[in-house]
Amino acid sequence: MSKLRVAVLRGGPSSEYEVSLKSGATVLNNLPEKYQPIDVFIDTEGTWHIDGLPIKPESLLKKADVAFIAMHGEYGEDGKVQKILETHGIPFTGSGSFASAMGMNKAKTKEIFKQYGIKTPYHILLNKAEMTKEKVHELFRSFPHPNIVKPASAGSSIGVSKVEKFDELEPALLKAFEYGPVVIMEEFIAGKEATCGVVNNFRNEELYSLLPVEIRKPAENAFFDYDAKYNGKSEEICPGNFTAEEKHHIQEAAKAIHKALGLRHYSRSDFIVHPRRGIYALEVNTLPGLTSESLLPKSLAAVGSTLPEFFDHIITLALAK
Repeated sequence: MSKLRVAVLRGGPSSEYEVSLKSGATVLNNLPEKYQPIDVFIDTEGTWHIDGLPIKPESLLKKADVAFIAMHGEYGEDGKVQKILETHGIPFTGSGSFASAMGMNKAKTKEIFKQYGIKTPYHILLNKAEMTKEKVHELFRSFPHPNIVKPASAGSSIGVSKVEKFDELEPALLKAFEYGPVVIMEEFIAGKEATCGVVNNFRNEELYSLLPVEIRKPAENAFFDYDAKYNGKSEEICPGNFTAEEKHHIQEAAKAIHKALGLRHYSRSDFIVHPRRGIYALEVNTLPGLTSESLLPKSLAAVGSTLPEFFDHIITLALAK
């Protein structure tokens, strides 16, 4: 009996290129025996390769039965790769092109949070074309601080800064604008960092919530930034130290976000738990990391699942459409 051919897409022209390579390697190394893995490397220029040779995306139709998207950030997580696969009729894991684009755009995501009554920190949108010295001064005078400045469309906390003093604001804006013309400035809420994954049609539940993870960053990091995520020094506790009420609220909010954005197969949402003000949704990851340092694999292990079981489940969902 021939094996189902799974094209694992990794790499890409994204600031999260290295993370994607590792996520893809995790998938390639953990696919159940019934699948034939095909390593599809996408270089930083966006060219697709198999066995070192460049290919056209549509040629995957002849080589694979389904695509597993192990990509993060722009191109791989913002709907572009999804649109290519949809156009050529290739089944793939994760959310569709429109939902991916919405999930990647933090400004649009926050709009949807507000529409569905999902609490999120106070924030404003800033356009690069409008930034002047006077505007920076006005922002510091009028916006609560400390605050967080981040690109509207990027992941892994890339381009994100915490601003406490005036002389930190302009460098933070310049850094964030490197990743796009729109930046979000939001209030910094102190509290426990939490993240929670959800999986469609898992364990006899239409939308199954994994156990929330509590994230304790290293003392030297101002917040859970890129370095804290991947330097191996953060404590990631699953299940996290949340009250029963907090745990329930986080799980229900993660499911609500997944539904509100029209996501499919799986996602992971990030939260802040303030001791008095409650639980705030920060953002959603439509293709969460799958590296050894990533949070979703830890959540799966905590509920007694394995990566091979999870990958099999997700591929089955993709093929079922």
